[in-house]
Amino acid sequence: MVHFYGLLTLQREPVPLKSISVSVSIYEFVADVSATLNYENAEKVPLEAVFLFPMDEDSAVYSFEALVDGKKIVAELQDKMKARTNYEKAISQGHQAFLLEEDSSSRDVFSCNVGNLQPGSKAAVTLKYVQELPLETDGALRFVLPAVLNPRYQFSGSSKDSCLNVKTPIVPVEDLPYTLSMVATIDSKHGIEKVQSNCPLSPTEYLGEDKTSAQVSLAAGHKFDRDVELLIYYSEVHTPSVVLEMGMPKMKPGRLMGDPSAMVSFYPNIPEDQPSNTCGEFVFLMDRSGSMQSPMSSQDTSQLRIQAAKETLILLLKSLPMGCYFNIYGFGSSYEAYFPKSVEYTQQTMEEALGRVKLMQADLGGTEILAPLQNIYRGPSIPGHPLQLFVFTDGEVTDTFSVIKEVRINRQKHRCFSFGIGEGASTSLIKGIARASGGTSEFITGKDRMQSKALRTLKRSLQAVVEDVSLSWHLPPGLSAKMLSPEQTVIFRGQRLIIYAQLTGRMPAAETTGKVCLKYTLQGKTFEDKVTFPLQPKPDVNFTIHRLAAKSLLQTKDMGLRETPASDKKDALNLSLESGVISSFTAFIAINKELNKPVQGPLAHRDIPRPMLLGASTPLKIRCQSGFRKALPSDRPPSVSQPIRRVMCCEAVSFQVDNYSLCGLINHKDRHSPGFGENHLVQLIYHQNANGSWDLNEDLAKVLGMRLEEITAAHPAELVDSSGWATILAVIWLHGNGKDLKCEWELLERKAMAWMRVHAGSTMPLVVKAAITFLKSSVDPAIFAF
Repeated sequence: MVHFYGLLTLQREPVPLKSISVSVSIYEFVADVSATLNYENAEKVPLEAVFLFPMDEDSAVYSFEALVDGKKIVAELQDKMKARTNYEKAISQGHQAFLLEEDSSSRDVFSCNVGNLQPGSKAAVTLKYVQELPLETDGALRFVLPAVLNPRYQFSGSSKDSCLNVKTPIVPVEDLPYTLSMVATIDSKHGIEKVQSNCPLSPTEYLGEDKTSAQVSLAAGHKFDRDVELLIYYSEVHTPSVVLEMGMPKMKPGRLMGDPSAMVSFYPNIPEDQPSNTCGEFVFLMDRSGSMQSPMSSQDTSQLRIQAAKETLILLLKSLPMGCYFNIYGFGSSYEAYFPKSVEYTQQTMEEALGRVKLMQADLGGTEILAPLQNIYRGPSIPGHPLQLFVFTDGEVTDTFSVIKEVRINRQKHRCFSFGIGEGASTSLIKGIARASGGTSEFITGKDRMQSKALRTLKRSLQAVVEDVSLSWHLPPGLSAKMLSPEQTVIFRGQRLIIYAQLTGRMPAAETTGKVCLKYTLQGKTFEDKVTFPLQPKPDVNFTIHRLAAKSLLQTKDMGLRETPASDKKDALNLSLESGVISSFTAFIAINKELNKPVQGPLAHRDIPRPMLLGASTPLKIRCQSGFRKALPSDRPPSVSQPIRRVMCCEAVSFQVDNYSLCGLINHKDRHSPGFGENHLVQLIYHQNANGSWDLNEDLAKVLGMRLEEITAAHPAELVDSSGWATILAVIWLHGNGKDLKCEWELLERKAMAWMRVHAGSTMPLVVKAAITFLKSSVDPAIFAF
């Protein structure tokens, strides 16, 4: 590849976007973010620059402004169609205009238009948003600054209105012509223990001796090869709280923005219990598109996604309880089911599924998830076995709202647990389908293991169901709480609940308190969490709680331009305009009317290039007339009937086949991750029986690193049969050699223990002692809980 120096497109035109600077202010578990895009027109003609970028779908964008040659222009939030018309009109009249809009088909993609940027002119465009920070299982709060926007798979029914239809240039990360900087300030009254990141950071600087305030910065040279992630550890994160915020003084009482808003956070102390559900229909929907052949992260030695998917499915299959039902679907441009309908979990059906898993490849083309979902929902329900759906995908689709709508329609018959694989996974899709069905969502990036997160979720799905969830407010006379968050019907252990409410009526005198109570029932026992709070709303110039409450409400009403019911469209539009939080139906528009230079002919159009991540650094190449060009991803293989057309990108040429444009495909071989035969942990688990036991055979001997003859010779046949002996040896091996991954084999080990207690009975302590002695293991016999 020929490298040009400076910010140039393929046509050797300067790229107008020079840098992105981000300021993050985190207080407790809320982030307020200000991101500035710095433009400069180094050409001799006026420009219109268009930049597509990712956002977390929970972000409430509430401000947009431009600084042009020292002049500040504050944008107004308008009806989207009106804003687009005003933008085009302003440009045609010679004014400078700026447009920011959320994609009509997905909440996690935005476009920014800078129109009529004059030669030599500079513009700094700033957008601001707030968002809740999710709580990780280890107690960390997770902030993610999205930096990767992968192409969304286009199909014939895709929305024509989506900004994703724009053929944005895509370049290798090393050739990206703009930079990213970020400074984050963190404050917590509980104290900050540490801050970690998947990207190089400056050393954490504590701004006080009590460590309640700290600051970190992103190291220079970020390559846009991953989202920027901060993991923030406070000294205490599980304290229930209520934050009360004053309304806008100029807004009439009775309106969302005029009344005080409350943000309530609960951490229900649900007792941990052995998974009690032996019933259920478990359906695993696994992405098998071509990009699953990419590595899990940008590290060259990381495991391939398809290999991690295989191991994950093996662990899931081995961890299912006897008596349940299951099925596995693979999907891409088409889909395949292992069985015509869900089957009972037996040794035979498990072995049949394992054989299919071992041969599974990333060979089903693109990413069309709606069709297999509809097929699953059309299937008959199995009495006494509620449907639990696990969705794994690294792809993005353009019909996000259609998928979420389908899940929402069927929410009464199932729960959906979703997993976003790799950098750039759609937060709108992954979070949306989980939220619509009362499930949970996980994102697997960097060094995260798909196996660990999937098994933790399976364990959660097997827990006893929390029922009769209710929330009650105890407020002074004349004051009431109007719920803004959806009704909570499902609570999982370790989950944080955030609830928004609008307080209407007369606020009492100072020093008055209110109380809010969360009640729920678990296995016939009633639990109650309470929190008392002062009824003195605090001012916030950004109205953070109000914006977050509005976003929470919008997520229940706004399903995009095509999928939102007519009854909700007006409500969503009015809510967006009142709160100042952008939606599918609104856009920010700023016009600099002081500039009045008629444009001679059309503006020079410049699409800002963005990075492409689908794997590592060894592309396949296709010979073209003008030299070697990188090949299409296997998601969209070219065929004789699909003509190849060049698309102009920054310093690279890609191909476009039907609406799918890429500047390169990274091709990896399976050499980076061990096969089942080389990974003893996976090999051991692979050979476990459905009932939890192991057989005494050569496969087990290979894992233990012994000869079968010596294992057989040590077998205390008077105490237990060969399967019992093999199972005890396998469990001890797990504890001695796989303890770092216990969360992945904990469920199948419990199944093995239960089988042993029934099978070995009172002789179990003697068998365990003999096995530990034979293996020369230091494992504590207490793990068997005799």
